[in-house]
Amino acid sequence: MMGHGRDGVMRVLDAWGFTVSGYRISLWTGLMAIVVVIGVYIVAKVITRLVRLAVGKSKHLDATQKLLTEKLVSLAVWAIAILIGIDILGVNLTALTVFSGAFGLAIGFGLQKTFGNLIAGIILLMDRSIKPGDVIAVSDQAGNSTFGQIRKIGIRAVSVVTRDEREYLIPNEQLMINQVENWSYSSRTVRIQVPIGVAYESDLELAEKLMLEAAKASPRVLNSPPPSVWLDAIGESSVNYVIQCWISDPEEGIGNVRSDVLRRLWKLFQENRIEIPFAQRDLRLRDSAQFQLLVKAIAQRVAKEERP
Repeated sequence: MMGHGRDGVMRVLDAWGFTVSGYRISLWTGLMAIVVVIGVYIVAKVITRLVRLAVGKSKHLDATQKLLTEKLVSLAVWAIAILIGIDILGVNLTALTVFSGAFGLAIGFGLQKTFGNLIAGIILLMDRSIKPGDVIAVSDQAGNSTFGQIRKIGIRAVSVVTRDEREYLIPNEQLMINQVENWSYSSRTVRIQVPIGVAYESDLELAEKLMLEAAKASPRVLNSPPPSVWLDAIGESSVNYVIQCWISDPEEGIGNVRSDVLRRLWKLFQENRIEIPFAQRDLRLRDSAQFQLLVKAIAQRVAKEERP
């Protein structure tokens, strides 16, 4: 009874439809297609998640290799799932050749960037030039630079988070064609330069000693390599130095390190009477007669303006 009832429902649903090139399209085939698509989607998602968990627990792969393995396995699983779904539905693949030309044009014009970013992302992961957690600076064609830490490498774009918690999605192709400065590619140790100037009358040896003391007192500055002080130039109004110090956590920012060193140095300079100069200009008039005429003209103008 149940079998006859099911066959009756199938015949009723199949009656509502039409035939194209020997293939029957009806409510029944549409319902079956929806069920197969949902089933294939669920199975593919479960398999992908299980693979991600298995790869995440692997101790023989680093972060980049794990991410690359996840991407490749996901692509393979979805490709196999789509083929299985087409086979279950009984779709004749030769019938799809009619649409292959249009589909190829769609990929060539509309999806060119998408496939380009996909291939670029796989190449970046295989090349291992960048990975999640790296601190990078990316320059675009206009000369603007984006500095931040890589949070995620996706199929289409790389997520870069800046120090002010802004998240930029940079297309993978941009990382292939533009200049990328990776601060943690081979080493996480980064050198920071802190410029400072002192007055000519200052004790330079004492000033250099205080600069090193301020740099060493900063908690994020490394002891090895040790900080150093370089005499950079003898300027118009100051003797210019550059404090060289090293950090191992560039993702925490570099401006705050400069600020901390300069704040400590300012206090040390005040305690030891080391002057930080400011620009000064002296005006000299060589001809006293011209100076007297200038003073007289200014006095006459002031008196004229005060006259009611």
